[in-house]
Amino acid sequence: MRTVYVNGEYLPENEATISIFDRGFLMADGVYEVTSVLDGKLIDFDGHAVRLERSMSELDMRSPITKEDLLEVHRELVRVNEINEGLIYLQITRGSDGDRDFVFPDPETTAPTIVLFTQNKPGLADSPAAKKGAKIISIEDIRWGRRDIKTVQLLYPSMGKMMAKKAGCDDAWLVEDGFVTEGTSNNAYIVKGNKIITRQLSNDILHGITRAAVLRFAREAQMEVEERSFTIDEAKEADEAFTTSASGFVMPVVEIDGVALGEGVPGTIALRLREIYLDEMRKAAI
Repeated sequence: MRTVYVNGEYLPENEATISIFDRGFLMADGVYEVTSVLDGKLIDFDGHAVRLERSMSELDMRSPITKEDLLEVHRELVRVNEINEGLIYLQITRGSDGDRDFVFPDPETTAPTIVLFTQNKPGLADSPAAKKGAKIISIEDIRWGRRDIKTVQLLYPSMGKMMAKKAGCDDAWLVEDGFVTEGTSNNAYIVKGNKIITRQLSNDILHGITRAAVLRFAREAQMEVEERSFTIDEAKEADEAFTTSASGFVMPVVEIDGVALGEGVPGTIALRLREIYLDEMRKAAI
């Protein structure tokens, strides 16, 4: 049985509770982060901590914990749950002042709710899915306009993954005004003529922590990167494609809407970036 963290306490998972009036439950009024663990160490913790603070700031939420204490909670959960490869899920909500109301509770008198738990994922780095590559469908992007804030409003992304599953595929890319925004839980990329193309940062997409690292490594490896919007039709004609996320790292894409990319196998640039990312992030893990 896992040990989890709830509002300052380490508890067995079956003893962990929050209020039914918590705004995360009633209003999806919360933010989250997922940090990967490789070799028992945290991958890009600082990046996730900085984005967490930004998400809370954008929603006028106050943090219930310092960055230093948050790091110690992460490390303790890795230790007690004996995680070598896996994930740590962190969620902070606005909490509750005891009843349901659309108006925010007073932040001076209402403590946020903080929850963390681990997921053991042996073989996370050596993923069979990455060797096979993902098949993608495209769906309309009808989410709210502040996708740069990592909120717990994940119903439509979940529906998108279910649409992909029903179509015999692995995931979906979201399309707005003819252009790909991102995947259901990842950033999206295509490769054409050895150029990596991915949508520029804005409120339209999540500012991915893995995205930032991968683009930095790509440029350091003298790969050409262009940050701009691209269409699904352009993606179908690409030489290869991939996604990035904290849990999937760099995931090759081999098919979009039934159209095979290149030879229909993971592309060389995606595989090379995955290799570089895992190598560099393991060196920097804490």
